[in-house]
Amino acid sequence: MKDDFELVRGSGNVFRDFGRASANLEQARAIVAAKIIRILDKRKLSTRAAQKLTGVPYTDFSRIRNSRLDRLSLDRMISILGKLDEDIEVNISFKPRPPIIEKELRI
Repeated sequence: MKDDFELVRGSGNVFRDFGRASANLEQARAIVAAKIIRILDKRKLSTRAAQKLTGVPYTDFSRIRNSRLDRLSLDRMISILGKLDEDIEVNISFKPRPPIIEKELRI
């Protein structure tokens, strides 16, 4: 049985690949959330223990662990990292977007 699959190289941002309007913001939040989860796992912190340590509601940690990031702003998540005693360095770079070719527009 032969499967006909086409290999497609992604852009490096899965949210952009799926056409999300705020793809860059969603990717940034996902990266910060992954860092928070790694810290919680490394320190073996439950959501309740993280709340006691940081003063951040356990529901925020629960949302992060469950990847429900729509109610958490990027700056809120960065402040959570700071409360977990992490040094934070943010780098932002700007570059022009490539033009959209009509063939890529599939409406």
